[in-house]
Amino acid sequence: MSDRDIDQQLVTRAQKGEKRAFDLLVAKYQRRLARLLSRFLRDSADIEDVTQEAFVKAYRSLPAFRGESAFYTWLYRIGINTAKNFLSASARRPVVHADFEDEDGESFDLASQLPDLNTPESALMNKQIIATVNAAVERLPEELRTAISLREMDGLSYDEIAKVMDCPIGTVRSRIFRAREAIATELRPLLDTAKNKRW
Repeated sequence: MSDRDIDQQLVTRAQKGEKRAFDLLVAKYQRRLARLLSRFLRDSADIEDVTQEAFVKAYRSLPAFRGESAFYTWLYRIGINTAKNFLSASARRPVVHADFEDEDGESFDLASQLPDLNTPESALMNKQIIATVNAAVERLPEELRTAISLREMDGLSYDEIAKVMDCPIGTVRSRIFRAREAIATELRPLLDTAKNKRW
């Protein structure tokens, strides 16, 4: 039985009023959702509050969940929308971390651009690159920032991102491409790369 099937069984039981079933979903996804929200929120108390609020909203909306997408995809969408509402209500800017992982040859390949990281010069260069990436990501429009964060930091597939962001997969590809291009433009002077080369 797949993870999605197990989740669907728990959702069905929770929809019938079995609170323990929803508690199991919370236990399974609480840390994962908090990690996603930490890409947008600075304060750990805010992350905890928004995570809790997202689960409350999910519980209230559970009768409307029909299983057309995976439960966690649906939950991520609720979590992101809750974080957006929190940020606009409190007029705060999101924070984005630069712990990008190499996946499918599509991720930021910052490590290959750096020499031996044991020297003070390369440690400084690494800090400058991370600061530049953070600043570039923070300046992105919200839809580009969300798409690139879900792809590069949370490792979601394009299809999963399309479901989370409730848009066509072509739009996801375009947003990720535009986000990468904007970040590459910021990194080019640091990495001394040609204009026709991303990294």
